[in-house]
Amino acid sequence: MPRHILLGYGGAIGTPLAAELLSRGEQVRTVSRSGAGPVGADVRRADLTDASEVASVVEGGSAVYLLAGLKYDLKTWLDQWPRIMRNVISACSSKGARLLFFDNVYMYGAVDGPMTEETRVRPSSKKGQVRATIAAHLQSEVAAGRVTALIARSADFYGPHADKSSLPFILAVQRLAAGKGAQVFCRADARHSYTYTLDCAKALPMLAAAPDAFGQVWHLPTAAPPLTGREFAGQVARALGVEPRVSAIPGWTIKLAGIFSPMMRELGEMLYQNDRDYIFDSSKFERRFGLAATPYAEGIAETVRAFRRSAEGRSGR
Repeated sequence: MPRHILLGYGGAIGTPLAAELLSRGEQVRTVSRSGAGPVGADVRRADLTDASEVASVVEGGSAVYLLAGLKYDLKTWLDQWPRIMRNVISACSSKGARLLFFDNVYMYGAVDGPMTEETRVRPSSKKGQVRATIAAHLQSEVAAGRVTALIARSADFYGPHADKSSLPFILAVQRLAAGKGAQVFCRADARHSYTYTLDCAKALPMLAAAPDAFGQVWHLPTAAPPLTGREFAGQVARALGVEPRVSAIPGWTIKLAGIFSPMMRELGEMLYQNDRDYIFDSSKFERRFGLAATPYAEGIAETVRAFRRSAEGRSGR
């Protein structure tokens, strides 16, 4: 049986991916700084910035998923992402493992029209430049024949397990559940694609099992057409059974808050993703693998159910 190595287990993608693989009877190793992992997995602790530790945890794997999520801080990204990518490429190359890099769309920058796998790399932010650099390095190593790898990209995501990293979860689900109005950045009428976390968990193993998928960039299945911020909040409100209320936070407010808040400062350079339509096209994946994205209404309903289960668990009910 193939051994799947999840580097950067936990969070929005690693958690459901491990569950998906284990449900299929696959051998799974989860790797994280904390050493956390699900029942049934081979759980390891490692620092991905340490080359020897990465080589150790990749040992015996046939499919390695790079899922790491770093602190949302440019300084951290500049320091750690290049090291992590070099370490993982080196380990996969020496151990003969295939690498699947879970990526975002920051390297595309501001795009007019749908983002596809052929969209020009033209980052509009410093964090986008970091992502472009590490993706280009990986692709150059693939072209040189030193590693077998692919890049799997998603839009901003929502869904179960994304409660700490998903802006629509924080600004829509949590606020509406607390009796507050939902919020969006910049424009409530801009269309915005969101990738469902459980669709990523289904799609990544399909890529891992397809030899011809390697050496390519893939956009993971994402529902179309995208909703506006107002429509997304309206569907969340419907699932919660509350009044749909939504307001837009002006870009200048976020930039002003960045003077006092490091997180707001980091978010400020990404506002180009919210002041216009953000459309993510995953038709290449859907044609090749036949996996349709979960419709927004269904995904949002399950996100709300997961939120309620989590809230009930915390309250001890």
